[in-house]
Amino acid sequence: MKLWGGRFEKNTNEIVDSFQNSIKFDYRMYKQDIKGSIAHAGMLGYKGIIGQKDAETIIKGLAEILADIEAGKVEFKQEAEDIHMNIESLLIEKIGQVGKKLHTGRSRNDQVALDFRMYLKEEMDEIIYLIKELCSLLLKKAEENAELIMPGYTHMQKAQPITLGHHLMAYFHMFCRDMNRFHDCYGRTDVMPLGSGALAGTTYDLDREMVAKELGFGSISGNSMDAVGDRDFVIEFISGCSILMMHLSRFCEELVLWNSHEFGYIEMDDSMSTGSSIMPQKKNPDVAELIRGKTGRVYGDLMAMLTIMKALPLAYNKDMQEDKEAAFDAADTVKNCIAVFIPMFDTITFNKEKIKEKLKGGFLNATDAADYLVYKGVAFRDAHEAIGGMVNYCIKNKKALEDLSLEELKTFNPSFESDIYEYISMESCVLRRNTAGGPSPKRVLEAIEEGKRHLDIIISKD
Repeated sequence: MKLWGGRFEKNTNEIVDSFQNSIKFDYRMYKQDIKGSIAHAGMLGYKGIIGQKDAETIIKGLAEILADIEAGKVEFKQEAEDIHMNIESLLIEKIGQVGKKLHTGRSRNDQVALDFRMYLKEEMDEIIYLIKELCSLLLKKAEENAELIMPGYTHMQKAQPITLGHHLMAYFHMFCRDMNRFHDCYGRTDVMPLGSGALAGTTYDLDREMVAKELGFGSISGNSMDAVGDRDFVIEFISGCSILMMHLSRFCEELVLWNSHEFGYIEMDDSMSTGSSIMPQKKNPDVAELIRGKTGRVYGDLMAMLTIMKALPLAYNKDMQEDKEAAFDAADTVKNCIAVFIPMFDTITFNKEKIKEKLKGGFLNATDAADYLVYKGVAFRDAHEAIGGMVNYCIKNKKALEDLSLEELKTFNPSFESDIYEYISMESCVLRRNTAGGPSPKRVLEAIEEGKRHLDIIISKD
């Protein structure tokens, strides 16, 4: 007989049992379920809703069940449907009729919301820790390459010279925003729903604040229907995972390109690469490609949650059981991807000579040539037109801007002088880009120091 089966005359059909049970995936919330039940039982005893001795017996029994689970002595039962009913059934088996008092003043609706919020808070702590590790590595690599000049791209075409350190710091800022998103999401997840019952609270004189404090929640929910019918925190969590995966995917895309023979900017370590079953010369960037591919998987988890919730009337609906697999998958995927990305990136070798070689061609200094004329008193639009004509001339004659003689330069604008050659050297182009947030080595090193301070603040808060 089901724990909820009092009004039923028939047993549940086996196919229904199999279809609707969730223990096959929500078992992973057993710690949160037991911890929440211990806090709930303690409060029931303290308030005199159940006897203090009964509360102590329940708490002792739950602690023993947790130890048994950790020791691998427990096999969850499909017929008990979910982790909540499994734990309660185990408790009744262990301590007898007293165990039936545990569910006083609560519903599985507020119980699952509690467990899930506790679970995702822990997941966010783990993800934030991994992002910090990645950000620390990015700062280290950026500092090592703060002066290495490389081509910057727009539209996948060479645009202007930057430094590799500046390029890597762009990803540092992306991942810092990811950390901030998870911190924000954590705050909105840190709301204790227990005491909301199925949807309308309860007639028992519960002390919700006591339970919230015991479980480490920052606040309690303000509306019982919203508390059990809300999954915004899940959607927000998976959204944060999706944005983080998008950043990882962009990074991986560039690493795949840089690893190609056509670019040659980097060499993947043998330990983080794979080979071909037929082509003996191949060393493939499979880790980066797989992270890029798994991004779509996490996007799918987000779309699943948005679709599940888009038309649900208040309050709880069984549809919401589908929330856990999506969130579990997103969390697992993100953690696995960051955990493998860090050693992959840490063992990459940058081919500095190849990067310097790629500075040739593409007219990376064209904007600086236009700026030169502006400083000589030429209107920017006139300067832009003159340099455009020079680039066209160079393409036809297979030359770079710096290859043109002063006489050739003056045919496009008489303001050119001999100092133009120093002005449009790659080193000068980068050094002059000294505005706050710019790619000059000085500004990159400043950004790195600021990044270190930012990480120290985040770590100290935690």
